[in-house]
Formats: sequence, C-alpha cells, structure tokens
Amino acid sequence: MIPLLFSPDTDHPLFAPLCRGLHAEPGQLEQRRFPDGESYLRIGNEINGRPALVLAALSRPDDKFLPLCFLCDTLRELGASQVGLVAPYLCYMRQDCRFHPGEAVTSRTFARLLSEQIDWLVTVDPHLHRYHNLDQIYQVPCTVIQAAPLLAQWLRDHQEKLLLVGPDAESEQWVAQIAAESGHDYVVGEKQRRGDRDVQVSLPVLTAWRDHSAVIIDDVIASGQTVLQALSALHAQGLQRVDCAAIHGLFADRIEHRLASHGLRRLITTNAVAHPSNTIDLSPLLLPPIRQLLNN
Repeated sequence: MIPLLFSPDTDHPLFAPLCRGLHAEPGQLEQRRFPDGESYLRIGNEINGRPALVLAALSRPDDKFLPLCFLCDTLRELGASQVGLVAPYLCYMRQDCRFHPGEAVTSRTFARLLSEQIDWLVTVDPHLHRYHNLDQIYQVPCTVIQAAPLLAQWLRDHQEKLLLVGPDAESEQWVAQIAAESGHDYVVGEKQRRGDRDVQVSLPVLTAWRDHSAVIIDDVIASGQTVLQALSALHAQGLQRVDCAAIHGLFADRIEHRLASHGLRRLITTNAVAHPSNTIDLSPLLLPPIRQLLNN
C-alpha cells in the first residue's frame, strides 16, 4: 500500500527526496493557530489502513512537540496501519542525568512521551553521551543513521591538504571516523564549559600543519561558542583557512554571522535541519532503513 508522508514543515529539504525515494504520497495538512494560541490541525488524505510517516524537524522543539502529538494521534485515530517518525535531528538529548538536585532529566521524559505517539523512529547521529543507545530511553524500535560517511565523501572530493579538528573529547568519535575514511590528519582539542554560552577551547601544537587548511568537525552547532573558540585557537596558531562541517546546524542567536565575521571561510551542514549552509543530502542514508521499517 502506498505510504503517506506528512511533515509540519513541507518545505523541509528532505521532504521531496523522501517522497520520491519512497514513492510516497505527500500528506495534506491544514494547520493554523486559534487566536488564543491553541493549534488547529486537519488531515486531507484518506488514511484508513495506510502506513503513515511523519518527517519532523525537532530543532526548537517546545513549539513543535504538541502539534506533532496531535498529528500522530489523529493518524492513529483515522486508522493508519503504522505511524513512523523520521526525525533527522533528535532533540532533548543533552540532559541525560541529574547534574544538580531537583533537575528534570528531560531526555528520559521526552523519550517516554514521544514513544507513546509512534511505532518506530529513525534519526541521525543523536547526541549520545551517557547513553550507549536510544533503546535505553525509547520504548519503540529506533534506527540511528551515521552521517560520517557522507561527510568523509565530501572531504575526499577536495584536493586541499586538510587538517580535521575536533574541538573536544566528545567530537573525537566523529572526527576519527571521518579522518580514517577521508584520508586526512586530525587533532582533538580540550574544552572547558562554564555555562551554556561560555566555553574555552585549547588545541595541541599545530606547527606540523601550518600549510594545511583546517576543518572543524562537530555533531551539533547550537550556540556556536565551541566552534567560535576553536576558530580563534586555530587563527592564533597561524591556520587562517578554516571551514566548519557539522551534522546538525541549529545556529542559535544567528551565530553563523558571527562565525563569518570572525573569519570562518565556509560552513557545511547536512540537511537534517533546514539552513542555507545545507550541503550534504541525508536522503540516500535514510531511505533504506525507512523502507525496511515500512515492510516490517
């Protein structure tokens, strides 16, 4: 049966290639806000017995989660045979333990609430730190896609001598894999975080790579302060040609403009979250697991 693909953001860059690759029918949604701020939603397709997919950009999720729940619940009520969620960026992963008494462990709460709405989840490089996998907190089958091979391919296609730079220990897992697959050298820095927007990055001595261009590699650019500090540290050691490649570009406070004004040459992101810097298309990696889940 032909699946339906819905998205609250029909202009998301992954919507069209996923529709084509899955031979899915675009879902018709009417959405608006009542004057008091409540959500109105109406589905324009015949649902009964058909599989339904939802593509959701879960950056800045507090405004999006309740409408997503309304959509998934309505699809179930109208008789969808399954409701699968494709969330290229998965939010609420940072608070994975109680760092101070009384804090909400929001990753667990969000996972429990979202699991109630869907039958399965496909996502790209969630920010796993203290969790080994999503099955520790999600109650539905989860498929995690690694974007590193696409970043490595993009880097292999460039003939410059490159030094890949991981700004902190958390980034080493991506940088090491991408360096191995692309054939470039890499280094990893150290980061001290004093607040959400207050970080300091130090790098090892880079004398051996003075004639290289540098590419800062990270999974998520949110406040962008880590990238900004890494950029300054590279400039201080004489590396002036600096790019940044990230899987998820959230860009709070329009930080991409500050990065450019501080000398970042180029910004590369995947199309997990829509942004002018989107350079790498995730759909070739997303299509096979989605097809498999639909068939199951």
